[in-house]
Amino acid sequence: MLKANPEFTPKQGLWARFMAMPLDSAPRTIAITVVLCLFCAMIVSAAAVMLKPQQELNKTLDKKVNILKVAGLYKEGINVDEVYKSVEPRVVDLKSGKFVKDIDAASFDQRKAAKNPATSTKLVNDPASIKRQAKQASVYLIRNDAGDIERIILPVHGYGLWSTLYGFIALNADGNDIYGLRFYQHGETPGLGAEVENPKWMAQWPGKKVYGDNGDVRITVSKTAGPDADKFHIDALAGATLTSRGVDNLVKFWMGEQGFQLFLDNLKKGAA
Repeated sequence: MLKANPEFTPKQGLWARFMAMPLDSAPRTIAITVVLCLFCAMIVSAAAVMLKPQQELNKTLDKKVNILKVAGLYKEGINVDEVYKSVEPRVVDLKSGKFVKDIDAASFDQRKAAKNPATSTKLVNDPASIKRQAKQASVYLIRNDAGDIERIILPVHGYGLWSTLYGFIALNADGNDIYGLRFYQHGETPGLGAEVENPKWMAQWPGKKVYGDNGDVRITVSKTAGPDADKFHIDALAGATLTSRGVDNLVKFWMGEQGFQLFLDNLKKGAA
């Protein structure tokens, strides 16, 4: 006949009963595991909440740095916020190709807008594979001392091989000559598709043109050069065919009728 544990009586509380259990008992092991998990979850959640403001500041700073870099205004050691004052953020309605006046350009989040059915459109013709497109988009203008537009920076994104590539393309005042292109976020293969960040590859873009004489998008990323290659051709990345094709598709999409082409036309005519 089994004898009752003298240290374990009905009058004892739950804590005392728990402490009287053997260290390797299943209930005690499970309870300790649950408590540790809850404690760790609380620590991680608290850290995430506390660090979120700093993360947002870093995200905003990184965006400003990339805009300044593609615009040719970034140098090591500069005061980013001070130099960024020369950048004029605006919001454009893609359907009309005109500036939107009732949206705060500084706080407008194009990515967030693209996820909201009320502020975006589900794409049928979707060569950039972005699924939804925000009805409004951010643009960034650089003006000279006389107040004339010197450079136009446009956000572009689209799917490569493994990920969505996010970047900026900078155009000169004519809205056709490319000043530069750079991607700041992607998940492409290191040494292959990730070479979109290689300065040598990015150096091909300045001086190339987006549109031909008839207004068609002519800029192309491909292995073989076609007619007028000196104006419109960018060499594809070696060993990264799908990433190169993705860049080609996304640039053509955003520079085309579904993207910023109408806005650029209006800007040139003073009708934006």
